[in-house]
Amino acid sequence: MTYHPFHTFGSERGGRWLITCDHARNFVPSQVAGGDLGIAAEDMARHIAYDPGAAGVSLALGEILDASVVCSNFSRLVIDPNRGEDDPTLVMKLYDGTIIPANRHVGAEEVERRLNLCYRPYHQEVARLAARREDTLYCAVHSFTPQLRGRDPRPWHVGVLFARDERLSAPFIDLLRAEPDLCVGANEPYGGHLDGDSVDRHAIRHGRPNVLIELRNDLIQTEEQQWHWAARLAPLLEQAVRIAQV
Repeated sequence: MTYHPFHTFGSERGGRWLITCDHARNFVPSQVAGGDLGIAAEDMARHIAYDPGAAGVSLALGEILDASVVCSNFSRLVIDPNRGEDDPTLVMKLYDGTIIPANRHVGAEEVERRLNLCYRPYHQEVARLAARREDTLYCAVHSFTPQLRGRDPRPWHVGVLFARDERLSAPFIDLLRAEPDLCVGANEPYGGHLDGDSVDRHAIRHGRPNVLIELRNDLIQTEEQQWHWAARLAPLLEQAVRIAQV
């Protein structure tokens, strides 16, 4: 069976937005460690292996915004598409208290093989779709766990990450913060930039207006919740575009 490292949805849609989900699945292809990284099923179901709920939100946003959507088809523990190729965390050996046995002795040759199998084809597809029109708007969708092991609970319902280009993120954050029931993080729960990450690669380097959305994953567990958030976020994204005049 041929392995496909990404899935594209709505490639025929005509909207300006391109929606990406870097950590859509917790799948390990058979070409990597026989399809088993050596960690327990409950760990593969955690945020360390993918972004729970993010794919569903991405697909719903794509439908509402008439946008193409690209979802990865490999676990971030295989190789993380939201890192630069020279990032030391590209292949994680320990994540949130869990050792990844199949990654413990990964060397440069295996990293290169995973880059060619998974990472590079995914980014080639994102680059292809982003380049179809000159006025592409880039939206990356992620989710975060409510609490890392041994850390304080995270209060935010939604975070917006940004770096260098705040044309869309600044008005989008303002619009979210005007919602009385939301706790909104700006560059929370993470900082907004890593050299070579997806937004850097596909948006910032090309001058494309962009926004990265982080949703707390306990809020997007069901399809109903995912559609609820997409329906809530989509008009605010469109309003942010009008405010930014991009």
